[in-house]
Amino acid sequence: MLLVRPATTADLPAIMDIVRRVVPLMQAAGNFQWEADYPNEQVFAQDIARQQLWVAEADGAVAGLAALTTDQDAEYAQADWDATETAIVTHRLAVDPRVQGRGVAAALLEQAEQLARARGLCSLRVDTNSENQATQRLFPKLGYRFAGEITLAFRPGLRFFCYEKRLD
Repeated sequence: MLLVRPATTADLPAIMDIVRRVVPLMQAAGNFQWEADYPNEQVFAQDIARQQLWVAEADGAVAGLAALTTDQDAEYAQADWDATETAIVTHRLAVDPRVQGRGVAAALLEQAEQLARARGLCSLRVDTNSENQATQRLFPKLGYRFAGEITLAFRPGLRFFCYEKRLD
């Protein structure tokens, strides 16, 4: 049974432990979206302070996390969607490698959908590194459509695929 709830500062050690285990696996798969210094504890603490970081618990332990925000990088204008529309955007999605495949990411994305509905928003958005095969399989399964490829100024040399799910 998964429980999705807002993250607290008490979750930071577990969150950072997941990140430390996920980054080497991402990089081994050719996905250099995250590095040793990003995302860091300060980024997650800021997400918590803004009440936009969520965790999924499995068996009483933090199993995954996602920042659910309305923050859209300027480069989102490159994608095939209305970049002026307010959307719930999933950032910094990570799942503990020990529980991958158990629906943790899907539960966090369901929370994004609940937030959008509660706020009267009709769009869910997410971007992922072009090398992240797992998310490229997951997002369409959950009703997201491919919305194009972008580059991000703060991650030079990388390509990102955008996905959107409409709720209207």
